[in-house]
Amino acid sequence: MPITQCTSQQIQQRLQDGDKLMLLDVREPNEYAFAHIEGSLHIPLRQLPERAEELEKDLDIVVLCHHGMRSQQACLFLEQYGFNRLYNLKGGIDAWSLTCDPSIPRY
Repeated sequence: MPITQCTSQQIQQRLQDGDKLMLLDVREPNEYAFAHIEGSLHIPLRQLPERAEELEKDLDIVVLCHHGMRSQQACLFLEQYGFNRLYNLKGGIDAWSLTCDPSIPRY
């Protein structure tokens, strides 16, 4: 299954519908500390090679960063490791803050 590009509204709807998703935030620690989606798993992009085993291959994994570029890189990397239920959050945490949760600070 190819990497699916999804909007923050699509992911928010799936969460509201009770879909079991893993939200994977690949931003740097200082970025995550400043703004993140509650319940997301934080693994900085550079740590993915040694921490990929923390992810569940049988779950839909929604990868996010600040605007969607690093998360796309993370998806491509994870695809090489046999993950095939990958979703890249278009616009990243910034889009989430704008369209889903304005309490999350923008930067």
